[in-house]
Amino acid sequence: MIDPSALAGHYSRFRVGERILLTGHSHQAWPDVGFEAQQRAWLEAAEYVDDKWSHCLEQAERVKEGFGRLVGDIPDRIALGTNTHELVTRWLSALPLRQRPRIVTTDREFRSLNRQLKRLAEEGVAVVETPAHPVETLAERLAAAVTDDVACAITSSVFFDTAEMVPRLHLIARACERVGAHFLVDAYHHLNIVPFDLATLGLETAFVTGGGYKYCQLGEGNCFLRVPDGCRLRPLLTGWFAELSNVNAPSGGAVSYEAGAAAFAGATYDATSHYRAAAVFAFHQEQQLTPDRLRALSRHQVGMLKRTFEQFDLDPRAAVVESVPDERRGGFLALRSPRAAGVVPLLRSESVSVDARGDILRVGPAPYLRDDQVRAGMEAICRRLAARAME
Repeated sequence: MIDPSALAGHYSRFRVGERILLTGHSHQAWPDVGFEAQQRAWLEAAEYVDDKWSHCLEQAERVKEGFGRLVGDIPDRIALGTNTHELVTRWLSALPLRQRPRIVTTDREFRSLNRQLKRLAEEGVAVVETPAHPVETLAERLAAAVTDDVACAITSSVFFDTAEMVPRLHLIARACERVGAHFLVDAYHHLNIVPFDLATLGLETAFVTGGGYKYCQLGEGNCFLRVPDGCRLRPLLTGWFAELSNVNAPSGGAVSYEAGAAAFAGATYDATSHYRAAAVFAFHQEQQLTPDRLRALSRHQVGMLKRTFEQFDLDPRAAVVESVPDERRGGFLALRSPRAAGVVPLLRSESVSVDARGDILRVGPAPYLRDDQVRAGMEAICRRLAARAME
């Protein structure tokens, strides 16, 4: 198993040994190599000026390779973006929504996607929200909702609020294939904390989005869209990077696109994020921080959080563990509590970081946290929840 004590020294600038960062599901600490890479990005810009872009694109290729390894695909099927919203809106703009004006999704998608779909609904697109609960049967219910007038189905593979994993996603993929619809999987809370392999999951024909802000430790500006082989979609929202090979061709005629994932490329961006991400991906390989090993450590840490909470024997009116089968729980423990938001700033005063989404307190360990830090963090959470219950 990964040794957190040995690993922690590589995250010195985030002071992971001095505070208990239980926000591993949201913003993991960055290894020190990321700082060095950001400096290199600045220095290369100073050295090469406008000729820096060949160096920047080398970094981007390494980032594609890193994301490709995590989903089990080749770099040529990976499009990069600064955030998933940028990529997903580009993807939505390529769909035949006039001919097939229905989108099927769940009622538990992340806020940026949920907001965007609601706005599309205001413009006449029929957005059908399937209740996520019970998650055990979600794939079957979403698949049944995919009819001939559906342009796409969208679901998370692990929900952002409860960490519950969705089983049998391949059923939705097959349903979409039968009627010619597209399928998008939001794997942000799956990536690099639970092994994700397109072939194993039966998702070879699916689009997959995710990014590096959370479990990948890449920081902001590093997201991706996996595009299946043979895709011929032409995004309405498109940037000039989507036709780099024709950039000097005379204008006129139909808008041209690169083939496959490159058609979803954007435009000029801050390449600093790719320097950082490429360095962190290389660091993970050097440290053998594979999804399988990270999953084993995560299950150990999340299990410890759960046991510590149960041993504290809190009044259920103060907080309860969200009911999720252990084998289908992702990278954090969700505690449902009416006091969730209130205890977050109080815990910060004790150098314990967690976050809240509504009435759910999210407690996410990370590979650089020792067992004693994990236990101490949950004990502090329980004390605060118990004290709030007395108010």
